[in-house]
Amino acid sequence: MAKPALGRGLGALMSGNPPLSQTASAPTIPSRVAAAPDNRERVQRVPLNRIRPSALQPRKDFSDESLRELADSIREQGIVQPLIVRERGGFFELIAGERRWRAAQLINLPEIPVIVREADDRAVLELALIENLQRENLNAIEEALGYSQLAEQFQLTQEEIAVKVGKSRAAVANATRLLKLPVSVQAFVRNGQISVGHAKVILGLPDEKIQKLAAERVVKEGLNVRQTEGLVAKLQARGTKISGGKTVAVIPIDSNISRLEDKLREKFGTKVHLKYAQGKGTVEISFFSDDELQRVLEILNVTAD
Repeated sequence: MAKPALGRGLGALMSGNPPLSQTASAPTIPSRVAAAPDNRERVQRVPLNRIRPSALQPRKDFSDESLRELADSIREQGIVQPLIVRERGGFFELIAGERRWRAAQLINLPEIPVIVREADDRAVLELALIENLQRENLNAIEEALGYSQLAEQFQLTQEEIAVKVGKSRAAVANATRLLKLPVSVQAFVRNGQISVGHAKVILGLPDEKIQKLAAERVVKEGLNVRQTEGLVAKLQARGTKISGGKTVAVIPIDSNISRLEDKLREKFGTKVHLKYAQGKGTVEISFFSDDELQRVLEILNVTAD
């Protein structure tokens, strides 16, 4: 099954302006979303020191080695793809192209090519998210923070976010769940010390302190996801010595129940809590709008009639 295109494309987000010209490194934008050319749009060359980064940029981590390689390429070939900016207080604020801007700084480039566009904060964040997702530049935590910002700052539902970035509702929901982890565990994900698979398993632990200890052990011992599942199952079943001789009591949770909860969350794309004891229990499915309730009912094949 082909991977869906991301949202409406970069150009379509910017008031119908066309996307940037394609290069070998540029994201592929489906032709069906390309807008008619706007002859008013033109590439300008502006001083590098008049450009500022955007606080809305979801990407925070930039590899020094990768930036140096890009800087070497720019030194030889120049900047092939213009940066996208908007005017803010006498300067130009980046909408797309921060990596190229950072690389240009490394070689003290005096000026760079830009395209100036009008965009509000929401459009800037959407565009930055889509560009980074298409280039696969974001780590899992940066992606989750971008979705969270769209939800909190612009009151978008997960369904609306999914449509804009070309992801499934479940993918957006699962990504934002990572933000429930302690900051130290999120840092392990950012740095690539543990994978998203590890993080999802660790989320099955009910206490932040235990999550931290489990993550530290995963990193220290180099546990794979399967081994992490075994560790988490033991921690859920009973208190155990995990680090430095410390013994921690953990609320017993059957690992099969935890995995089933994860599957239900993916199915419904929302928070699901499964209570089970000796063959009895309840399933709680959360929804946060009438539209979300309607979607859950449709998945269950239930009508209000």
